[in-house]
Amino acid sequence: MGKRDDLIAKYATDIRDKCGMTPDMDLLTKVTIGCGPSIYSEDASTVAGSDTEELKRIKDGYLKKKLGLSDGPELMGGIQKAIETYGRSNRNKYRAVIYYLLTKHFGKEGIYG
Repeated sequence: MGKRDDLIAKYATDIRDKCGMTPDMDLLTKVTIGCGPSIYSEDASTVAGSDTEELKRIKDGYLKKKLGLSDGPELMGGIQKAIETYGRSNRNKYRAVIYYLLTKHFGKEGIYG
């Protein structure tokens, strides 16, 4: 297995153990690949759930641009729900897992068809 496969396995474990969900491995793989090289950077691979600027970047860059959602309060609500699901007290919230949770929350799996 390569480094990306190792990371995908780690993300799947987080989805199972910390989020209490059974991961859709095909979707998780596609979301992880979509994150690009950021998954290999210690800083860029995680999300600071209390950083409002970072949450705004997720809203603008991922939810609006990638998933094609229209702006509205439900976007930030979805981000907060993903953070709650992952565990607010969990220090390492991996970007790929947050994006996976958001994709599922908004029913946008088809984007990765």
